[in-house]
Amino acid sequence: MPPVRPSTPKEPEPMPLPRRGRGSRLAGSRVASTSLPRATAHSPRHAGRGTPWLSHAQRLTRRRHSSEQVPPGPEQQADFRSGKWLQERAGGDARDSRQTLRAGMGSRHRICSREEIVIPCASDTDSGSVDLQMSNLEDIKKGSSSLELTDSDILDIPELPQESLTDTFQCVTHQGPLGQAIVESLIQSIQEFLNGELKSELEKLKFLRSLSSLSRTLPYDETTESFIRNHIADIVHKLNILVEEEPLHSLFSPVRQEVFVTVADFSYQDVRLLLGSDDRADLFSLITRSIITLPSVTTLTQMQEVMPFGSYNSESLYRQTFQAFSEMLQSLVIKDPHLENLDTIFKHMEPWLQSLKDHERERAAASMAQVLKCLSRNLSLKLPLQFQRLGHLVALMALLCGDPLKEVAEEAAEGTHYLLHITLRMKYITHDKKNRSLKEAMKKCRELLELYSIQQFYSCPFKIAQVFEVFLNSNELCQFVMTTLDGLKNLKHPCTQQSAGELLITLVKSAESRFEKVPEIMGVICAQLSVISQPRVRRQIINTVSLFISRPKYTDTVISHLLCHPVPYDRHLAELWRTLEVELPSTTWILWRLLRKLQKCHNLPTQEKMAYVAVAATDALYEVFVGNRLREATFRLFPQLLMTLLIQIHHSIGLTMSDVAIPSGLYTDQEMSSEVTPLCFAIQATKTLLLRTFCWQEFNIMEKNKGWALLEGKDCHLQGVSLLANALLERNHFLAHKVMYLLVPLLNRGNDKHKLTSAGFFVELLQSPVARRLPSIYSVARLKDWLLHGNKLFKVLALRGLHYLVRHQETREDIKSLSPCILDFLRETDEKIVLLTIQILLQLVRTMDFTTLTAMMRTSFSLFGDVRPDVHRLSMTLFGASVKSVKYTDKKRVESQVLGSLVPLLLYSQDENDAVAEESRRVLTICAQFLKWKLPQEVYCKDPWYINPSDVGIICKFFI
Repeated sequence: MPPVRPSTPKEPEPMPLPRRGRGSRLAGSRVASTSLPRATAHSPRHAGRGTPWLSHAQRLTRRRHSSEQVPPGPEQQADFRSGKWLQERAGGDARDSRQTLRAGMGSRHRICSREEIVIPCASDTDSGSVDLQMSNLEDIKKGSSSLELTDSDILDIPELPQESLTDTFQCVTHQGPLGQAIVESLIQSIQEFLNGELKSELEKLKFLRSLSSLSRTLPYDETTESFIRNHIADIVHKLNILVEEEPLHSLFSPVRQEVFVTVADFSYQDVRLLLGSDDRADLFSLITRSIITLPSVTTLTQMQEVMPFGSYNSESLYRQTFQAFSEMLQSLVIKDPHLENLDTIFKHMEPWLQSLKDHERERAAASMAQVLKCLSRNLSLKLPLQFQRLGHLVALMALLCGDPLKEVAEEAAEGTHYLLHITLRMKYITHDKKNRSLKEAMKKCRELLELYSIQQFYSCPFKIAQVFEVFLNSNELCQFVMTTLDGLKNLKHPCTQQSAGELLITLVKSAESRFEKVPEIMGVICAQLSVISQPRVRRQIINTVSLFISRPKYTDTVISHLLCHPVPYDRHLAELWRTLEVELPSTTWILWRLLRKLQKCHNLPTQEKMAYVAVAATDALYEVFVGNRLREATFRLFPQLLMTLLIQIHHSIGLTMSDVAIPSGLYTDQEMSSEVTPLCFAIQATKTLLLRTFCWQEFNIMEKNKGWALLEGKDCHLQGVSLLANALLERNHFLAHKVMYLLVPLLNRGNDKHKLTSAGFFVELLQSPVARRLPSIYSVARLKDWLLHGNKLFKVLALRGLHYLVRHQETREDIKSLSPCILDFLRETDEKIVLLTIQILLQLVRTMDFTTLTAMMRTSFSLFGDVRPDVHRLSMTLFGASVKSVKYTDKKRVESQVLGSLVPLLLYSQDENDAVAEESRRVLTICAQFLKWKLPQEVYCKDPWYINPSDVGIICKFFI
């Protein structure tokens, strides 16, 4: 398939422009045309017609542009091609090209007589259609119990070319090598060109053809070898200059083509002008750009019509030039056992495969397809393999199979077919022979291919993903995903975004738990959401996240990454949280793991700044509640969710975002509003939770009683907690009891704020009759511990809980044993503690022993006259209850205490506080009854004594 050296066409003729023929480029009867003496390596094994100047490289690369038409053999076309495509290829094959070129050949640039060489080679047809015939899969060992995978399991995949390297490159006998004089003449000529400046087109072509001729003497001429080795950098530099001098937006000269052919000639002699150093890599990049970025063929033709230049037909010259470029790339992979050359080619072609310009993308796809075809037909792999970007390549080819331009899609489809063959071989050579995984992958591959027709397979990228997925390792899967996500940036072609979405969701479904670098994948997904405008594609991307987050292996990783974004979440991340599509069994797990992120922050000792994760997780819970996609899990985890959010509210009171340990760089592009606080996130999440779980009445109670304001207050937070707990207990016994049972094992966990909020809610639930069923160790014993706690709030909660429990007969006996401890709280200075203590003692007074009873009477008597009216009043009430509880046998022992209380009680009956005065008179009556006295009626008079002095006299006379 060597391209002939271009010459000036005399009579350009119009010609259809097929992209390329489908016959083998490496074999067949060929006619080559040369204009320079071509040296060939000496090969004594062959005998036949030939020329001393035709090289192995030319035989491999120049058939398509040979000057004599060769009848083609029958060539089968791929079944996945459209009918129009088949017709185009049939009507515009390489024969037309060669005939047209021959007709236009001139002699302006000939530097020696023209030679025609007929090259008989192997059959010109491919080994068969690229269609994957399912019948050929029968050779795969079905149900084989053999542990090892045999070579035939790989080679018998349908339509994998079986021709050997030797057969493919079977060539004719070469005549003897060039004489030493000719070699020296070529070297001298090249040396002059390297030292001088190539100005004319003729000089450039002569230089390049001399290089090609000299390259074919490398196998047997040491002088040539030494010269090339010593001047390789100069040659690369000169080629770089030649390509740079070619105009980027027009094609009027065959110099480009001749550069490609020269590079190919050197490649066939194992001299890599494009590989191995930075300057060679730069040349490779320059060469690729110079051909790919040329205007489209239509534009080139129009340019020639407007500005005729030279005697070349632009269309024909472009065909030759592009074909030479394609074959130059193939020359790099003819012998590429470690696939390092493929890796380099892909590196240079990758940006053009993703070009937004159709003609650039088509050229890159066509070139890459031919490279893959050539490589698959001449594959001889050896370890170690240097091509480590299989996932990138598969994804890129799959995306191109869904390209809006039909020609690009067809090229990619053919390339994908050959890439599958290469992949099978790669996995075969690298797999562990004692591991059944590849055999199982082969079986799955066969089953998938049996499901689809070829047209379906190559026209549906997501089906390609299914087939390739079974062979990709975890690193290659990550490459595939990253490349696919990169395709989402293609705003110009919506169908490319659609293909990327299909590929992504299919691969994640199929590969299940074999992914690595999930945080990186999530990072790219979150970044790409803002550029995806198509609802269907957005849904697919969000579903991809849903698949990852629903896998237990990745749940925490995905959640952690999503929580590392600024709050409040932008509309894209908010949509993601709100629209997670998760199967029912996974909903509880996901919500629980998100909740645990928040709970872990509460279990840490109190720090200077709140963890950012706590704020982000709270906002995420809010978005999940708003979306209501995890409804069942929300109901199931309601107790945990409610308590965790109430604890978060407690932690957030009085904080701003400056009090949060925000990761550096998170808010570089935006300023945090002063209205955004950790508390606002916690409050809105709690409100939404109540509404989503149908706690509408509880929500209304909080609204009417300013419960949210109480929750937000530093000194009244526990009042808000108590209000919500009582509302829940009143309106929804079932949920209240679930919360109570949840709190039992959690009351002593976390820091003080965590414990206080939990205790405040738990204590209010002890009013429920269900509290009687709680074992004493979880109720009374825990309250006793709180009585001894150094924090006054815990003492208040403990006394409140005992006040509720003492009403239940089942728990009263346990509380009775705490009477001495409770009695001590009458001496507390905190009014709330004293009042709660009195209320509890009033419930226990009838069950107290005499010693405790007398001690309580002395203590309560000491509180007579307390400046706090409620303490004053209730202390008298407790004293009266104590007096009434004294047994008949003990009356004499407390009579003096009762007598000592009469005068104070009499005086307090005139207190300006009506409630105190009334209670004083009531207790005074109890004491009189205890002493069996009948008090005068004047004692009960509510009027002040100074109004009726006579009444005072009567009262005093009675007591005296």
